[in-house]
Amino acid sequence: MRPVLATRHGSVRGTVGPAGIACFRNIPYAAAPTGPLRFAPPRPPAPWDEIRDADAYGPTAPKAPYPAPMDRLIPEADIPGDDFLNLNVWTPDPAGRLPVMVWIHGGAFSNGSGSVPGYDGTTFARDGVVMVTLNYRLGAQGFLHLGPDDSVPANPGLLDQIAALEWVRDNIESFGGDPRRVTVFGQSAGAMSIGALLAMPAAKGLIHRAVLQSGAAHHTLSPASAALVATRLAAILEVPATRPDLAAAPLEQLLAAQQQLRAEISARPDPELWGEASVNMMPFEPVVDQDTLPRTPIDAIADGTAAGIDVLVGWTRDEFRLFTVPTGLHGLVTDELVERAAAAYGLPPGQGVPVYRAAFPDATPGDLYTKIATDWFYRLPALRLAEAQTRHGAHAFVYEFDWASPAFDGMLGACHAVEIPFVFDNLAEPGFAPLLGDTRPQDIADSMHAAWVSFATTGDPGWPAYRESDRAVRRFGSSPDITHNPDHELRVLWDGLR
Repeated sequence: MRPVLATRHGSVRGTVGPAGIACFRNIPYAAAPTGPLRFAPPRPPAPWDEIRDADAYGPTAPKAPYPAPMDRLIPEADIPGDDFLNLNVWTPDPAGRLPVMVWIHGGAFSNGSGSVPGYDGTTFARDGVVMVTLNYRLGAQGFLHLGPDDSVPANPGLLDQIAALEWVRDNIESFGGDPRRVTVFGQSAGAMSIGALLAMPAAKGLIHRAVLQSGAAHHTLSPASAALVATRLAAILEVPATRPDLAAAPLEQLLAAQQQLRAEISARPDPELWGEASVNMMPFEPVVDQDTLPRTPIDAIADGTAAGIDVLVGWTRDEFRLFTVPTGLHGLVTDELVERAAAAYGLPPGQGVPVYRAAFPDATPGDLYTKIATDWFYRLPALRLAEAQTRHGAHAFVYEFDWASPAFDGMLGACHAVEIPFVFDNLAEPGFAPLLGDTRPQDIADSMHAAWVSFATTGDPGWPAYRESDRAVRRFGSSPDITHNPDHELRVLWDGLR
């Protein structure tokens, strides 16, 4: 018999899968953000009287395809429809009182969905967790802001995530979850979203633990930079840069304009044209608007906005190879480009690159470029978040994923996103095959997945907490498993800069 459970807006009928795991898909947590609601904060969904079938994934947020070759490497789901502010729940026991894990997907704030098959929550439910995935507004619909004088609240994509967490708080008991034990976890833009949520007043009390994979609390736009992006988007659409005109733009034209905008930033990453987006390489990101997100997240967190929230945070050793190896850029990098990139990231000219050369004496220019970019984008933000939390009474646990994928003749290394199927214990999922290649070590998936479940359940993933006195880092994929104060000279190099 298919299970029926009650929510505050109506009852839903799910399905039962392997090992008796009940799954409820396509549950609305907010109204369809269409027409005048395209850029507005989320509104509650309309209640329903009849039992709602929750047996299939619902619509996903509108988005353009990933640019090549990412479209062949990163799994994606695209289901048309307006009611895409929906979520999915897996539970082993609706009568239980179990820890809850909420997954926020990545995709550079312009792609992805909670309905990607690789994000199936069965393995987490199998191990005693109520698992939730969700969709949120992407691109301009989620993060457009017209600048300091914009009267409309920024960050509807983040406000969607908060609405979903409020749904969890109000409804998860019906699915066997404990609303006082909610761990939010995400990767890339999903992790950067969590970094922002930890600094947002509206998210206070909704998150009890947090896992941030390959993203932390450093990636935002100022209102001035957001205005540069919005003005250029309007110019591509050939409409005035006003809310009504942008809201009236046909969806397909809006998505095409976003694609063009992203390509223009990549081709000419000039700070005068794009502000912070020229370095972050993402035109749509959380905006520090003095309202929804009053301060840069890492600064707010350093001052205690997330005091007491334990975090598990980390990166993959070769993050940036995902963006250089498949595109062919890796072999084209010159020493001059390494110096220019280091300067753009804030390293002193003539000082930063020699430290990296000394640390990696056999590295090619492409290797050095990816090492520096990986540190700037991912490793340093993770360490700064861990440091901030430990200073405010929380436990921080730090990891590095360093299993090297055999794909692309081994050149991908431990690249961005390759750890996701290990966290989900879902190595056989076909969508991950282009990243994983033919060798998929189940023992790493066993240990990594178990660590995430243990952290959500007990607050302890199974290795020592990060302290500035010894800086313990758990490595998944190599020996020894625990290392202390790795790459000390590179971390110190960035002090005061990142």
